[in-house]
Amino acid sequence: MSDHNLYEFNYMAGAGEMEDFIDEIEDENYDGGAGDMGVDEYEMLTKVTDTSAAQARKGKDIQGIQWDRLNITRERYRLTRLEQYRNYQNIPSSGEAVDKECKQMEKGGKFYEFFHNTRLVKPTILHFQLRNLVWATSKHDVYLISNYSVMHWSSLTGNLSEIINFAGHVAPTEKYAGSLLEGFSQTQISTLAVKDNFLVAGGFQGELTCKRLDKKGVSFCTRITYDDNAITNAIEIYDSLRGGTHFMASNNDCGVREYDMEKFQILNHFQFPWPVNHTSISPDCKLMTVVGDNLDGLLVDPQNGKTVASVVGHRDYSFASAWHPDGHTFATGNQDKTCRVWDVRQLSSPVAILKGNLGAARSIRFSSDGQFMVVAEPADFVHVYSTKANYKKRQEIDFFGEISGVSLSPDDECMYIGIWDRTYASLLQYNRRHSYGYLDSYL
Repeated sequence: MSDHNLYEFNYMAGAGEMEDFIDEIEDENYDGGAGDMGVDEYEMLTKVTDTSAAQARKGKDIQGIQWDRLNITRERYRLTRLEQYRNYQNIPSSGEAVDKECKQMEKGGKFYEFFHNTRLVKPTILHFQLRNLVWATSKHDVYLISNYSVMHWSSLTGNLSEIINFAGHVAPTEKYAGSLLEGFSQTQISTLAVKDNFLVAGGFQGELTCKRLDKKGVSFCTRITYDDNAITNAIEIYDSLRGGTHFMASNNDCGVREYDMEKFQILNHFQFPWPVNHTSISPDCKLMTVVGDNLDGLLVDPQNGKTVASVVGHRDYSFASAWHPDGHTFATGNQDKTCRVWDVRQLSSPVAILKGNLGAARSIRFSSDGQFMVVAEPADFVHVYSTKANYKKRQEIDFFGEISGVSLSPDDECMYIGIWDRTYASLLQYNRRHSYGYLDSYL
């Protein structure tokens, strides 16, 4: 991945950002009152309020943006955003080439519906290319990164609580071989993974911090590499073929490392020719996707690290991958603005090429029942594709702001989207739509 400083979002359309419209209003208000809007009205405009499904049905903007008080309509701002947003590319014109060749799949799917948006939760992003910072462990429990902290949000109680604060000193309370008992200070978290009872946070300097959610304190700390290019790009927690829970850490030093979650011991360390941005394990644990700073992705045997096959077609570097529960299908997300779906039984060409609106496919999630695939762009759009319709039908979820992560609950009932924005940062919740046909007979 690119060696950029933290919070470098200069590649985006600065003049088109929502917060810049707010800043313009603020400047007017404090410029001798030259603007038409007074201080009280400005405070009302930016007041932190939640939005419920009932309010959205009555016409309230899901993010609480009061468009009637701004000098631009939502429709006009959307067009401006589409025109001005600049997709980051490592390979020049990779996205433009795809735009000429690919068409968007049909919109109109209604798989998930808006349920709630809370601006009490303020997700943040450390590095613009890494967007796996939101994880739902149930339909009510969500873990996310907010500045230096891992936070827990309960949609059931509306309670936001801090799990780990990395701004200060974090040290393990348990003793394991290889653990840095002195811990870390001011760790900058680049990636996160949470599954069941386990949480693993990866740092900008190759740090790994592991925690059991049912225990106080941190279980394990280590720095897996002292390479100058050490950032931990992604973490995958999974049930191992050997038994027990393991996790894979993908790093910018070209390494992929496997750990067990019982004693936190390193089991495998595989090296690749280029920085690894993401890995994902197949449901049967017999294959692993490896994508990174290379046009082609790899299928690798996770037992020995040997490459089984390559997938060819992307035009830029990839930062996301995921497996369908059927074990045959997987997807890769790339900075060429596409998510490509592959079948391991026929890798010569992708099953589908799915184009984004603004930029790279930064996060991919399959529903546990296999009916849907969720693809998040860097900002503004999350797409939900129907696998039953061969990915040709999709739901487009449209909002404004950088996406810190997207996650489906294990039962697929809820989808959470983290939005990073100076003014309108929030956590969006969508609930799965159901057709209860047997009830219709009573109406």
